[in-house]
Amino acid sequence: MPTRHELSTRSVTTAAKEQVKHTMGQPMKIAQFLKPEDVISDLAAANKPQLLTVLSRIAAGRLKLDADAISSALMQREALGSTGIGDGTALPHATITGMTAPFALFARLQRPVDFESVDDVPVNLVCLLLMPPERNAEHLSALAAIARRLSSKDCRTQLRNAKSADALYAILAQEAP
Repeated sequence: MPTRHELSTRSVTTAAKEQVKHTMGQPMKIAQFLKPEDVISDLAAANKPQLLTVLSRIAAGRLKLDADAISSALMQREALGSTGIGDGTALPHATITGMTAPFALFARLQRPVDFESVDDVPVNLVCLLLMPPERNAEHLSALAAIARRLSSKDCRTQLRNAKSADALYAILAQEAP
């Protein structure tokens, strides 16, 4: 019988895949919304709120948007339920007014933090996804792409063992078999 985590991850990924097939035809590729300069190895954060604040500030700097607005949107989304999808991974995401294209920021943490994940495992692999409000199908497609990649145990192991941000990016951008 599947665990709660397996059902949760499967339902998010399956729902996103179905929506993408229906609306876009082809699934999105991670390299379409995650750039090499937006990958951070060994990010320090003491807890979930601090992690989301740090990620918000970095994203705001890259996007030339307000860090507080990003942080607030992420916290509001987390209030609906944790985006910690299990196995030490999290996909915090939100729609942000003023954006014109999807944006992702990936971080491997120095030390895992409690993210209130579905399996209660602390998180050390985090992919922040920010989207324009009017692009729901694209948002689901991007979430599905990341969820598919991070659902692979082999991928997670490679990410945890990678020696640099460039290596992290190469692992993430690689198409899953």
